[in-house]
Amino acid sequence: MDFIEVTPRLHMLRFSIGQAYLWQDADELTLIDAGWSGAASEIGDALRARDLDPANIRRIVLTHCHRDHVGASEELAVRYGCTVLAHHLDAPVIRGQEPVPEPVLLDWERPLYEHGLSVPEAPPTRVDRELSDGDELDFGDGARVIHTPGHTDGSMAIHLPRYGVLFTGDTVASVQKVSLGVFHVDRQQAKASMRRLAALEPDVVCVGHGEPLTRDAATLLTEAAGRDAAS
Repeated sequence: MDFIEVTPRLHMLRFSIGQAYLWQDADELTLIDAGWSGAASEIGDALRARDLDPANIRRIVLTHCHRDHVGASEELAVRYGCTVLAHHLDAPVIRGQEPVPEPVLLDWERPLYEHGLSVPEAPPTRVDRELSDGDELDFGDGARVIHTPGHTDGSMAIHLPRYGVLFTGDTVASVQKVSLGVFHVDRQQAKASMRRLAALEPDVVCVGHGEPLTRDAATLLTEAAGRDAAS
């Protein structure tokens, strides 16, 4: 796992498939997604190596129910007593009460999807707070929940308006170029969600797969949303 500074208050935890993000408010830490099952020790060690105490993780915000985003959240929550938050439509899947929804795959997505299944399955994970569109969260000086259905029914983005930071989950990717993500249950709905995110004109875009956008982020996201809307 790589631990990469995006901004002084924002770091990316990059795994071989997928990534999570760490936001810092003074001594209080927030994880956006949680990497793979079994990664809790590695995450804790990475924080301590940078003089950050993993016991200061107050919350884990899950952008959606897929294994490479949910995996370590239950173990982290048990170890450090942090709260787990997710959209109410994905919460039953995260808890193991409902199956993970199957995406409608394009032909070129199939080998990528099969490769992604090599990530360990996420164990049933508690969700302490179920979220809805427009909810405000107590970090980042007023983080906002944006419901972004399409990748999964309960996919959501997190917007920090004061800092111009947007966490998109897997609605947006930036692998080689900025684009709509892959493996959606409803591709047209995902495109509409991407256009909604572009309208926020963020300064920093933290995607679920690929490099964060820290320069010309709003322009790149708007252009990508326009391309994908036309495709």
